[in-house]
Amino acid sequence: MRGEDIAVPDAVRALPSVDRLLLDERVAALTRIHPRPLVVDAAREALGDARRRLRAGDGNGVVGSLAEAVAVRLERATRATLRRAINATGVVIHTNLGRAPLSSAALAAMHEAGLGYSNLEYDLEAGSRGSRHEHVAELLRRLSGAEAALVVNNNAAALLLILSALARGREVVISRGELVEIGGGFRIPDVLRQSGAELVEVGTTNRTYVADFEAALSERTALFLRVHSSNFRVIGFTHAPALGALAHAAHARDCILADDLGSGSFLDTTRYGLAHEPLVQESVEAGADLVCFSGDKLLGGPQAGIIVGRADLVARLKQHPLTRALRPDKVTLAGLGATLAHYLAAEPEREVPVWRMIATPPEQIEARARAVIATLGSAGDGFTIEDGRSAVGGGSLPGETLPTRLLAVPASLDADAGAAALRRARPPVVARIEHDRLVFDLRTVLPEEDEILATLLAAHLP
Repeated sequence: MRGEDIAVPDAVRALPSVDRLLLDERVAALTRIHPRPLVVDAAREALGDARRRLRAGDGNGVVGSLAEAVAVRLERATRATLRRAINATGVVIHTNLGRAPLSSAALAAMHEAGLGYSNLEYDLEAGSRGSRHEHVAELLRRLSGAEAALVVNNNAAALLLILSALARGREVVISRGELVEIGGGFRIPDVLRQSGAELVEVGTTNRTYVADFEAALSERTALFLRVHSSNFRVIGFTHAPALGALAHAAHARDCILADDLGSGSFLDTTRYGLAHEPLVQESVEAGADLVCFSGDKLLGGPQAGIIVGRADLVARLKQHPLTRALRPDKVTLAGLGATLAHYLAAEPEREVPVWRMIATPPEQIEARARAVIATLGSAGDGFTIEDGRSAVGGGSLPGETLPTRLLAVPASLDADAGAAALRRARPPVVARIEHDRLVFDLRTVLPEEDEILATLLAAHLP
């Protein structure tokens, strides 16, 4: 043991200094590709790791692999951590996987806007300063039927802006059944407090009436707020006031009605065998003064918070200091505009990936799954096609699913190990495990990814 104790410190002392390691021709070559300070940091880290390994008795090949260790650290340091992934989970709007994939037109518009300069805040006709808020306002007015529109960076921001601008220091009346928490710990009561508004709860968890709102009215009431439940459903002995009746009660006392739809949709979800998701245009027609919803959920565009409603109220929102802090950038507006144009052209089922996925029948999904198995050849032995369900996701249509056909791996394969191996692939593949079997739902795999998926399955599954 004394000989080993002496050998380890000697091996540590034998390690090169940072300067000597930088003279290694393989490391020196890296300085011609990367900034020298970055290479120096990688060399220090590689030597520090080598010292720890030697002292722990794990010194096999340490010295010979130092240059390689520097290269690996540089590759990790300069590689983007946000990468494209293949979503084979069957969850259409997958929050953890970036929500809605964008249409080709939206991507092209974003590329064009980001490629050079643009007329983001420049009026080309007048030759003077313009407003970024006007680039998608007309599209939103046409689609929603509202008088005016404003876009911020997400729907949480939209609700915060509405409350801060119109209800700070005053009361906001809301049903107890709508004091919800959604993903990431986002809670409606917290937003109300942050805005400076005072929360007034009415009704009960399962039943609230217009009379409850009317009874809560006072001289300090600023607005009534309705919040869509988004990611949960209360069933059984329930009641919620119709939006039109709530609007009538609010307007009778010169009170504002704001409707937070969460996801928001311009298409009728019942056409696809799903429950009815409140439509933006329905809320406007029912009398809501302001309606807010997301751009990257059922709309199928980039992340954004959209507000439509009365022109005088939207004008007040535009003048609020928070609006500048919450405003979207040029590429977001470009992508959103292109996405909205699909709806105006009545082509979302063909051009917007979210709606194309929702509208795809199980037969088409099965045909694609069988084509993947055929591409695998002998590596596809034991793969089967089975019935399954796809989820819309993204806080939309809680509990609602679509029939699908799943590509299932052989039962003998270790599902957890297979899923982990595919997550490490390039690009990573995220699937799901059902009944201890690894399955792939091609509803959420883009058709152009089918061949890539087959290649990765052959390479990463035993």
